[in-house]
Amino acid sequence: MAALLRAAAVPGYPAEIGLVLSNRADAPGLAVAQAAGVPTVVVESRGRDKPGFEAAMQAEFTRHGIRLLALAGFMRVLTPEFCEAWRDRLVNIHPSLLPSFRGLDTHARALAAGVRLHGCTVHLVTPGVDEGPILAQAAVPVLAGDTEATLAARVLAQEHLLYPAALAWLAAGRVRVVGGVAEIDAPGAEGALANPLPLAAALPTNRSTRGSV
Repeated sequence: MAALLRAAAVPGYPAEIGLVLSNRADAPGLAVAQAAGVPTVVVESRGRDKPGFEAAMQAEFTRHGIRLLALAGFMRVLTPEFCEAWRDRLVNIHPSLLPSFRGLDTHARALAAGVRLHGCTVHLVTPGVDEGPILAQAAVPVLAGDTEATLAARVLAQEHLLYPAALAWLAAGRVRVVGGVAEIDAPGAEGALANPLPLAAALPTNRSTRGSV
């Protein structure tokens, strides 16, 4: 989330962070957003069923004029109805090279599997967990002696580069989904695999929108 805030502060970035919403009042990102002058709100998920929780979130998105949603550390599975309402406007980053290692504990599972490359994926959100169309990926090597912590740190550095650039493509209208596959109309994005992906490649645009993290 902090990486998206920094990116949105760069002149020419095609999205404004209009709201940071959390389902937990103790989420550290709320203070980071407040320090950056970004509106924040807490919508508690405890004590609510999923439809009630998502309706409360939707009310906040409507009140703040939000047009895109970017998930960042939001550990809730959203209903098919919510995903459909935000189809192709809801994006997430996952710490693996999807479709490998969907779900949790991705770094430990990558080490146990003995893969030589690991990484992160920015994808559109669909009802299937970590199954949506892929916008961009960044790969890192798995090194001899890696632990879960060292591998996670290497991947996180790429997440902070990849997510702002992919969100910029989406905000600038450079993403279209054809047959369940995302097509990116942006310089340097033809292969959808970049490491690292330069943020500057996503910036030249006259379009703007508002996104929430």
